[in-house]
Amino acid sequence: MVENRPFVTILAHLVLIFGVALVALPVWITFVGASHDGARMLQAPIPMWPGDQFFVNLRQTFLGNGLDGTRTAPVWMMMFNSLVMAMMIAVGKIAISLLSAYAIVYFKFPFRMGVFWMIFITLMLPVEVRILPTFEVIADLGMLNSYWGLTVPLIASATATFMFRQVFLTIPDEMLESARIDGAGPMRFFWDILLPLSRTNIAALFVILFIYGWNQYLWPLLITTDANMMTIVVSIKQMLEASEQTPQWNIIMMTALLAMVPPIIVVIAMQRLFVKGLTETDK
Repeated sequence: MVENRPFVTILAHLVLIFGVALVALPVWITFVGASHDGARMLQAPIPMWPGDQFFVNLRQTFLGNGLDGTRTAPVWMMMFNSLVMAMMIAVGKIAISLLSAYAIVYFKFPFRMGVFWMIFITLMLPVEVRILPTFEVIADLGMLNSYWGLTVPLIASATATFMFRQVFLTIPDEMLESARIDGAGPMRFFWDILLPLSRTNIAALFVILFIYGWNQYLWPLLITTDANMMTIVVSIKQMLEASEQTPQWNIIMMTALLAMVPPIIVVIAMQRLFVKGLTETDK
């Protein structure tokens, strides 16, 4: 029997409301700052309620050149660069991880588990640890200031390989035997059976990896010297540095607000599959 304790229920709700308010406050301040003009944002105290310049700032930021006095590309171009980078990283990681997990689980070859553990050990070698040799390789291949240079060093994923391996291990061996009896080859089994059964897991990983690629800062900062290849996250940092001379906080806040939109759209659009992919265990 569950004991009804109103005090505990009220306390739990208060803690949840406080947590939501704490997380939402920076987003609200960003929205408010994006709706005022530059002069109002320089006055103290900062406004806490929206103004009437939201669409003016939106047009100037998204369709214009963004912040005056900087060498950044238009915001729409930087958002496009970030979108291409995030999509290539997410799709590339999922494709490579699916194939590598498939090979490790269903193909018998020497040192199979050794290969798996070598892949898994790469979790201890993030980009920050191997950034100098990686940069040298990308520079020698002439991939600076390109989408391939932005994505290829980040495209392998030991975590996704491990996750798909665990998913494939839960699939009954009878399905493989049935596919063999029906005359299905390895790739037919992969496309017609494994991929449909992994659909929710692919969706969950896509959301995580898209946000991972969208929020990349250090690697794009190193390999992009051309303003037209700059990503939106890097540009916000450069806008903040330029604001020490000519602060235009309304434009900076609008740029930050626009940078939140694509990840939010992806999470909302794939929310159902995302939750199902993280909680589903039976196939």
